[in-house]
Amino acid sequence: MAENRENIRLSAEEISGGDQESSPFGFDFVIVGATGDLTMRKLLPAFYERFRGDQIDGTTKIIGTARSPLSSEEYRTKAAEALKAFVAAETYDASKAEAFLRLLHYVPLDMTEQNADWSALSSLLKTEKGRPRVFYLATAPKLYVPTADAIAHNSLITDTTRIVLEKPIGTDLASATAINDGVGQHFRENQIFRIDHYLGKQTVQNILALRFANPIIERIWNADSIAHVQITASETVGVGQRGSYYDTAGALRDMVQNHLLQVLSFVAMEPPTAIAPTVLRDEKLKILRALRPMTDDMIRTDTVRAQYAAGEVDGTTVGSYLDDLEDGESTTETYLAIRAEIRTARWAGVPFYIRTGKRLAQKETTVIVQFRPQPWAIFPDKPEPGRLVIRIQPNEGISLSLSSKDPSTEQFCLREASLDVSYEKAFNTRYPDSYEDLLMAAVRGDQVSFIRRDEVEASWHWVEPILNGWAANIRPLETYPAGSRGPKSADDLLARNDFVWKELTDAC
Repeated sequence: MAENRENIRLSAEEISGGDQESSPFGFDFVIVGATGDLTMRKLLPAFYERFRGDQIDGTTKIIGTARSPLSSEEYRTKAAEALKAFVAAETYDASKAEAFLRLLHYVPLDMTEQNADWSALSSLLKTEKGRPRVFYLATAPKLYVPTADAIAHNSLITDTTRIVLEKPIGTDLASATAINDGVGQHFRENQIFRIDHYLGKQTVQNILALRFANPIIERIWNADSIAHVQITASETVGVGQRGSYYDTAGALRDMVQNHLLQVLSFVAMEPPTAIAPTVLRDEKLKILRALRPMTDDMIRTDTVRAQYAAGEVDGTTVGSYLDDLEDGESTTETYLAIRAEIRTARWAGVPFYIRTGKRLAQKETTVIVQFRPQPWAIFPDKPEPGRLVIRIQPNEGISLSLSSKDPSTEQFCLREASLDVSYEKAFNTRYPDSYEDLLMAAVRGDQVSFIRRDEVEASWHWVEPILNGWAANIRPLETYPAGSRGPKSADDLLARNDFVWKELTDAC
């Protein structure tokens, strides 16, 4: 195991990400759990888009495996229905879809059974040297290690084989470590791709460009200029069909331990020496380790957890979280707000506020950087301190709010104005789904947008005391009406420092 940990330090060739050319090439891609919702809704449409964009050639084999007793033709029929349902109308092309479906194959197989008959799958995998081979585990995390064991037992690991693990990696630090150790028994660290679809979002990746390609931004990106940072991921939907999974996870495991801590690390990290896997992930890790540990007192005063009650969303009356569960009894949080601190010189005294929730008033994922006010007043009106808004979704873009003289009055009155950039309008291009980039990066062996094992474990190390504190009811569970902006206690969290949450409607 020590040898596997040392492999975290990648070679110069691996740091480069391998061949980055976009010309079409062939590979073998095995999807374990190929009949599930993720495969049909995200993975196959993503591959279709890259096939439509001439990045995948006709020798490619996308092989689905699951327990369902389907033939390859029956699987293609199921996949064809998924493409029609989930590919955007403006990019769906029937002839392209038909050609793409010919790349699909299906093998009924329980991948956790080492002694099952693997000959059908093995015969589909090409053996020429250098051909990429990817196993994508779209399954429950408890199956990751047994599946890795079975792949190794059947001698299917080559020098160019990668394994992709969906989040969550475990449910706590111990289970995450067990998964990393178990998969690491067979795969080197540079073969393990822990996927977080937020890292495939162009707007999250653009945080790096915004900061490090624009010196004017980076020079004010510190405690001298910034009062606080807000990271919000809110949804109007409830748990839907994910109730059984969500009730074992909750908002903290489902959103913060992975997605939002990754966004926070992009916002707070020091400048990397290169946009390369080892270098970039080293800087993210430093931030995750610099998060101030949450004590019981901090959990009591600096966290909020709540669950949605019945209410009205977009004019429709909806039930509570308990109504959405089969058993109707749960203390799982569907909303949280956390005040975090980063113990570095750059961010000394700057609180980072994280919030996420379901059944809220609007759907938005944003980062709001609130700048400090002018230290002395020279205008009759006290100017509103400027802020930078990074819209991750929807309406991807950035806006910078500034105070300007109001031209409609003779007095020297100030009014807030925004410099706004919509990425869709600025670049006049389709914004790809995050899985499109991530799947092809895994095929190429480029780990820039994937998570290293020590990042996973550092995230759990910070999150786990909060989970334990909530389990001990140090911070009692509250409720909030569906369709609201969350419980009042979340507002109080910011009000202690004379701050307020900025919503997308009033932040831009």
